[in-house]
Amino acid sequence: MTKYSWSKLMFFMTLIMVLALAACGGGSSEEAESDEGSGESGGEEGSEGGEDSASGEDIYNYEDYNTVVANDAEPTGEGTLKVGLTSDTPFEGTLNFNLYQGNPDFEVISLFDEPVFTMDEDFQYTNDGAMQYEVNEEDSTITFTLQEGVKWHDGEEMTIEDYVYSYEVIGHPDYPGIRGATDGFTLLEGYNEYKAGEADEISGIEVVDDYTAVFTYTELAPSLTNGGIWAYAMPEHHYEGVEIADMAEAPQTRENPLGFGPYKVESITPGEAVVMTKFEDYWRGEPQLDGIELSVVSPSSIANAMETGETDVAINFPTDQFPDVSEMEGVEWLANIEGSYTYIGFKLGEWNEEEGRVDYKPEEMKMGDKELRRAMWYAMDNDAVGNRFYNGLRWKATTLITPYHEAWHNEDVEVPDYDPEKAKQILDEAGYEDTDGDGFREDPDGEPLEINFASMSGGDIAEPLTNYYIQAWKEIGLNVQLTNGRLIEFNTFYDMVENDDEAIDIYQGAWGVGSDVDPYGLYGPDVPFNYPRYATEESTELMERGNSEEALDVETRQDIYNEWQELMVEEMPVIPTLYRSEVEPVNERVVNYGIEIGHNEETLPYQWGVSE
Repeated sequence: MTKYSWSKLMFFMTLIMVLALAACGGGSSEEAESDEGSGESGGEEGSEGGEDSASGEDIYNYEDYNTVVANDAEPTGEGTLKVGLTSDTPFEGTLNFNLYQGNPDFEVISLFDEPVFTMDEDFQYTNDGAMQYEVNEEDSTITFTLQEGVKWHDGEEMTIEDYVYSYEVIGHPDYPGIRGATDGFTLLEGYNEYKAGEADEISGIEVVDDYTAVFTYTELAPSLTNGGIWAYAMPEHHYEGVEIADMAEAPQTRENPLGFGPYKVESITPGEAVVMTKFEDYWRGEPQLDGIELSVVSPSSIANAMETGETDVAINFPTDQFPDVSEMEGVEWLANIEGSYTYIGFKLGEWNEEEGRVDYKPEEMKMGDKELRRAMWYAMDNDAVGNRFYNGLRWKATTLITPYHEAWHNEDVEVPDYDPEKAKQILDEAGYEDTDGDGFREDPDGEPLEINFASMSGGDIAEPLTNYYIQAWKEIGLNVQLTNGRLIEFNTFYDMVENDDEAIDIYQGAWGVGSDVDPYGLYGPDVPFNYPRYATEESTELMERGNSEEALDVETRQDIYNEWQELMVEEMPVIPTLYRSEVEPVNERVVNYGIEIGHNEETLPYQWGVSE
């Protein structure tokens, strides 16, 4: 599986907040984290060739670029690949697939560990990875078979128990992470009882031998083989004696992380760099490099690092910088659509930690009025944002199922177009009027309305883009102020959003949507990632139907998700602003490197190399 497609195995972040994700960090402009279009829908509006008449800048189309490097020389079998992780903040350092939260950590982990499954271009699990699976629809079971001889970096052989262990950790009541709410877990027999502390084991898991296990599900949902099955093993022996509650902070995670990928960790400079060396016993064959050195590079320095050869590959390269460096010598640019979108989120409730669910209470929240949110949507010109800030490499978003999932994206949904006069009319009719003549509207009760807007730092245009939205809302009479009076660093931003900080009324974020189209993991009533804290019976019912046995019929599932997309445009718990493509600079000496979607044996990380 390629570097790009590995990140799609995660249902959420994989990235997860996007540093955009995962849930995607510092390399983007309006967010710091982090994940996949056909160019139809919004893509047509921001991806056409030619020149933007308003800005005078070239407009680019990601489809005009390769997804695999053109250098077809044989790798030398030695040398070091220098990877730059573009970010204005350190990576957190939770270096385990089962425990990490932010996309920067994900990018680091992906260089020394890997999923046990591979995936094709349609996001369907295949049997080309270290583990194979077989579905039995009659008894709702999936049999997992691990290849023999797969070794962890410390020389211990992987067993099926290491895969089972990941479920036991994620499902444990003391688990400190953010996973375990998707159907790949909750539909597993006995999982919910285990998670609630009512059982000592997951009854639906039967270990047959060292390499085989049978999982029994309450039903076989469509999502299971489209990224719903958990894709990562966890070395049980490595964490022997560590309490599950302490795993995220343990030395086994932060100082001596263990994987089974083609390169193993030799040293870590916390938050800044990781040195990896060739793992001679890698199960697919000998890697083609002596090692990989990853360093965090600031967005302001990453282009220079590529130009001087200090960096061979730049992950999360800031899209907004591309026009200025697109002709850089010695560098090939790769591009592809991203399974992610940026959005404006509205706080409509709170997270109930005790009950593990969303308390949706729009009547108590400042942004609870749909008409206020609708007016703010009409005030934003996201066509112009895509062209002027990103030169067409991002474009106006319409629905919360992106064109990356081409078969599921509803391109016929009508969404507000830029129309500030319409926005003013909506506010007038909803009772938002400027009663004191200060230029800003009061709420329908005549009280001052000040909207606190949280936005992330990172990249050269983070501030001007944020100011654009604030000005757009000011022009329709809304007093929108930056939370804390400034842009907020990535980790602090998500701490505030996750904890429902009272200083946030609205926020600008991004999501990576993962391999499966099911949106429940971001908008379900019992998932912490539901940051707007929106939950209605209608939305929940549609999402549950969309991943039920009823939805095994593709056309039925499409109809359900079309209806859900229309509902989200009507309810607007968040406003999708931009769909995204990524550009990634690669030194011309690099071979066998790609960012295509789906399994490609020729560009797997162990095949990466450098030419003479």
